Amino acid sequence: MHIFLFSHNYKLDEMKKIQLFLILTFTVLSISLCAQKVKYQKTNFLVSGNCEMCKTKIDSAAKSVEGVKNSSWNVVNRKMKVKFNPEITSIDQIQKAIATIGYDTEKFRADDEVYDKLHYCCKYQREEKK
Repeated sequence: MHIFLFSHNYKLDEMKKIQLFLILTFTVLSISLCAQKVKYQKTNFLVSGNCEMCKTKIDSAAKSVEGVKNSSWNVVNRKMKVKFNPEITSIDQIQKAIATIGYDTEKFRADDEVYDKLHYCCKYQREEKK
């Protein structure tokens, strides 16, 4: 009789472990399914520059901003395409990062000292200060 009780208790313990495992598994799955997917925002803006060296620097500056998923600057039309998480960064932060390395954007003008240090082929024609 004692052996029967022992094996019966053993089966109950195993069943409880299985139930606990299943509850935890379903809980984790429910949380991951309910987690909201990141909604990236896409935008375009103009960035002054001239060449492929500019493209490399401009793209790197944009991608260095936390929250930027993709960026691509077009040498011909000077348009920057950016895909970013608006909960982490903003268009202004991205444009400031680009201006910081010497390239004027629609909203921000690079410091003259930084612009002056650009490679000679990267020195684009600047608009007058407002």
